Amino acid sequence: MSPMRFSVRLATAAFLALALAGCSHMTRGQQRALSGGAIGAAGGAALGALTGGSAVTGALLGGAGGAAVGALTR
Repeated sequence: MSPMRFSVRLATAAFLALALAGCSHMTRGQQRALSGGAIGAAGGAALGALTGGSAVTGALLGGAGGAAVGALTR
């Protein structure tokens, strides 16, 4: 892996960690919706890229589905 690519990944991980750290004031339902959306977006992007489709479309659909399921989970 090139040093530039590693730096981008590290910066992205740091940004996401800091962004999620600011969610302590959210209700449990809101936290589940946010984490479900993030997990769904990552999974959708991965599946879209692996199957030869659009990673962006997969991320959008996966994120929407994950957020909905997370919000509906009790």
